[in-house]
Amino acid sequence: MIYQRQFIKELSFTAVGVFVVLLAVLVFTQAINLLGRAAGGRVAIDAVAALVGFWTVGLTPLLLILTAYISVLTILTRYWRDSEMSVWLSCGLSLRQWVKPILQFAVPFAVLVAVITLWVQPWAEMRSREFAEILKQKQQLSLVEAGVFKEVGKHPPRVYFLEAFNSENGEARNLFVREYDDDTGRDSVIFAREGQFHTENNNRVLELKHGYRYSGIPGKADYERASFQSLSLIVSAAPKSIDPIQNRRTAATVDLLGSANPVYQAELMWRISLPLSVLILSLLALPLSYYNPRSGHTYNILIAIALFLVYQNGLTFLRNAVEDGKLPMLVGLLPMHLLMLLVFAVLLRLRNQPAQSFWQGLATALRVRT
Repeated sequence: MIYQRQFIKELSFTAVGVFVVLLAVLVFTQAINLLGRAAGGRVAIDAVAALVGFWTVGLTPLLLILTAYISVLTILTRYWRDSEMSVWLSCGLSLRQWVKPILQFAVPFAVLVAVITLWVQPWAEMRSREFAEILKQKQQLSLVEAGVFKEVGKHPPRVYFLEAFNSENGEARNLFVREYDDDTGRDSVIFAREGQFHTENNNRVLELKHGYRYSGIPGKADYERASFQSLSLIVSAAPKSIDPIQNRRTAATVDLLGSANPVYQAELMWRISLPLSVLILSLLALPLSYYNPRSGHTYNILIAIALFLVYQNGLTFLRNAVEDGKLPMLVGLLPMHLLMLLVFAVLLRLRNQPAQSFWQGLATALRVRT
């Protein structure tokens, strides 16, 4: 029908604008946050763009859900404000006839959210963690510079001092290295005339030449002195590979299916819930868009925001309950979706009779005699 084509056309244009605005605001906010962390030395400046990209992929499902919800709500609210819906109802037509075009608009969003949530997002999360691990290794290496004492590594870190350093070929002169062994409690101090950084088996190695090594326990006279012609130290190990099974957000959906682990069941429930929420929220926007031009109040927007927050927080609460083992996955998956479908059915019957007062319409919708 003509109204359906026009409705979907308006929804499409509105959705593009809403998505671009939401994406711009959130990406700008995250970029500012990451730049602040980079200025504080907690994130490499070269990594900001990549981290924003990975973060955007992870946030895309929520953006698509909001885009579909806001678009339907905006267009239908305008129809009520311009009295187009009043004309529709006065012709004896029902609001139920808007369900089909709304679903025609929302189903592609649900499919896209499902693809991103079930397949793309776990892959992006794993790549993000691997990228962060590589950046951490590079950042540690960049701390070594001539004429400055620097700690590299953790638990406990080594202390490096290089009198001269050529960053192009990795050669250094007059090196000092101090390391501490937690297991034995021994301190080791190394002096070397020459050294060179190079890569070996994906590890960053410092090759020391012509030096001495002093090792012992502080406070005791048992220090050992050994000279060497060549000594190799691993400055940073190869970035550790990320096991996708160890984290629920990086686990592939096929690995979550059939798992008895409550954490994986909760993650699977969440991934299934997001595409369903696109359809249900789009339908909820139909009765929530009701607007009385005579009153001039926009209470419907406040109610729509409140219902969205209740829906999302309810899903989060149930996911946490499944994760803690308090609920089976199917029991946690269904309640909020069924509750919102019930709210949709009641509100749709209520808005089919806009001439009645709210409480009379609600009583009629619930089939209660007053």
